[in-house]
Amino acid sequence: MAESEENSVLFPIFILTMMAIPLVPYTLVKLSRAFSKKQRSIHCQCLECDRSGKYKRSVSQRISSFTSCSNLTVVLLWFVMIFLIYYTKNMSRESQLFEPFGILGLEPGASDSEIKRAYRRLSIQYHPDKNPDPEANKYFVESIAKAYQALTDPLSRENFEKYGHPDGRQGYTMGMALPEFILNMNGESGGVLLLCTVGLCILLPLVIASIYLWRSSKYTGNHVKLQTRQAYFELLQSSLTPRKVMEVFIKATEYTEIPVRKTDDEPLQKLFTSVKSELNLDPKKMKQDEAKFWKQNPAIVKTELLIQKQLTREPTALSLTLQRDFRRVLEFAPRLLEDLMKMAIIPRNEQGRGWLSPALGVMEVSQCIVQAVPLSARKSSSEDIAPFLQLPHFSDSIVKSIASQVKSFQDFQELSCEERSKLLREVAGLSETDVQDIEKVLEMIPSLNIDVTCKTEGEEGIQEGDIMTVQAWITLKRPNGLIGTIPHSPYFPFHKEENFWVLLADSNNVWFFQKVNFMDEAGAIAAASNAITETMEPLGASVQETNDAVKEAVEKVKSGSRLVMGRLLAPAEGIYNLTCFCLSDTWIGCDQKTSLKLKILKRTRDLEGENAEGMEEEDDEIEEEDYESEYSEDEEDKKKGSKKKVNKKESSSEESGSDEE
Repeated sequence: MAESEENSVLFPIFILTMMAIPLVPYTLVKLSRAFSKKQRSIHCQCLECDRSGKYKRSVSQRISSFTSCSNLTVVLLWFVMIFLIYYTKNMSRESQLFEPFGILGLEPGASDSEIKRAYRRLSIQYHPDKNPDPEANKYFVESIAKAYQALTDPLSRENFEKYGHPDGRQGYTMGMALPEFILNMNGESGGVLLLCTVGLCILLPLVIASIYLWRSSKYTGNHVKLQTRQAYFELLQSSLTPRKVMEVFIKATEYTEIPVRKTDDEPLQKLFTSVKSELNLDPKKMKQDEAKFWKQNPAIVKTELLIQKQLTREPTALSLTLQRDFRRVLEFAPRLLEDLMKMAIIPRNEQGRGWLSPALGVMEVSQCIVQAVPLSARKSSSEDIAPFLQLPHFSDSIVKSIASQVKSFQDFQELSCEERSKLLREVAGLSETDVQDIEKVLEMIPSLNIDVTCKTEGEEGIQEGDIMTVQAWITLKRPNGLIGTIPHSPYFPFHKEENFWVLLADSNNVWFFQKVNFMDEAGAIAAASNAITETMEPLGASVQETNDAVKEAVEKVKSGSRLVMGRLLAPAEGIYNLTCFCLSDTWIGCDQKTSLKLKILKRTRDLEGENAEGMEEEDDEIEEEDYESEYSEDEEDKKKGSKKKVNKKESSSEESGSDEE
């Protein structure tokens, strides 16, 4: 009986331990993420962003975000753990060792008269003749009477004082952390025990592994479906305009799976009429192009119209279902555009280089979606209009009036606050509050600087076939002094952190690329320190030199710079005119580029070991040919073999002469 009671206590402890091992660290991770999000929420303070409501959540939104599936599961598991702790604590109290002195309320070593007096006092309270309560009767029989007998019987008292139990020395028992009904081995419980063992040790891990493999077989690490990535890879071409990139972008599997309802036809027709000018339809073949447009996959048609609604800031009212689809399209957009960017710049040719033109188009589409600016505003004839449209309270008419006074958006930024305020109030007719909002956004727009070098570590020049190191420092500055922020994007309904892409390219070939984020300073410090250390240690730098270089890099990172480093195989001899781009996926008009002239020399550095090895291989080949020509039965073969031998000797002598030179 004692063994079964011990097992019943051990099983909740076992379950409690197995739950606490994953639950406690997972809860700590979720709490740290929640606090880090609060610390990193440096967003725009203008009136338009405030009116958008995405930074101020209502009570219902906070409740809905808290009552997500994962959060509810964590809370439920914590309630189960608290219940198990309470249950285990009570069970341990019930299964305590037999203490007769404690039951009678006496100190150890009490006399017989004190024991009898305590027994009579408790009998008046718990004896069945005095107290009809069944619980009192049970407590009297199992505890009080048993304690009195153990202390009044000389043998029982002697055993208790020596061994701690009235019955004498007790054996050591071990329990199993399983429920009591499983351990009752009366014939059929053995199968239950086997079933539980197989389920917990074999089936449960297999189910978890199957779910993980199923998800990994359908999604990439960026939560993009593999079918989408394959479609992007096949549809992209070396020279695509932003409009063509948009046509590839909307063919994601996530968008083709959006449901199409009959009730959506009329609102989509109205939306089509309002955004027709942005759909790249030929005016000469308008009817044919319209018919061709509606013959596409209905989900793709819906997706393109909803994206054009975002780009044109079309105020057309949408039904509740279409509004949900609209949010779904925009929610998927950042991760799909990032995956499309990767598909554009991954190696596409024998030299291992990607395509620059579609990469630039992807960045333009991303900027336009986040800032809600039409692609038509990014044309070369009106390139300076698009940056103005990302400012609050700006419209096409205001941009035209401002453009008559300043040549470009950069000139508008370089004006003093007084001059800009006067221009906005007198020419554009904006109020003082509107001007203040514009100033807040202008203080958030970053200015970038690129310092890029390309060299072979430990050597003076770069020779063909060398492993050359590309190192670029990207420095970001804002008028408000911040480094990492959430950009101004009142028309994009979700939080979107700004990211930058560094591309090293020549004409339409991307040699090197890397994504940069200015929000995570600790991660940038660790990455820069590791990169500097890994670069300097193979060169034989001292510990002091390495530490000084690391300290310098850390100071640069803290001041708003990020280190981008990679290694490339040097191409053939020649002079290459490269361009290093730093592209933003959120801001319009802040992209920067710088030129880099790369001179590749002819290969002259060879290792002595390689030459010696090559000479040994040539000697082996010569010996083989001598052996074959010596035992050849055909005389012509002998002559050919001798000619080959002479030619080999001559070529080897010429090579040795060139090596000496």
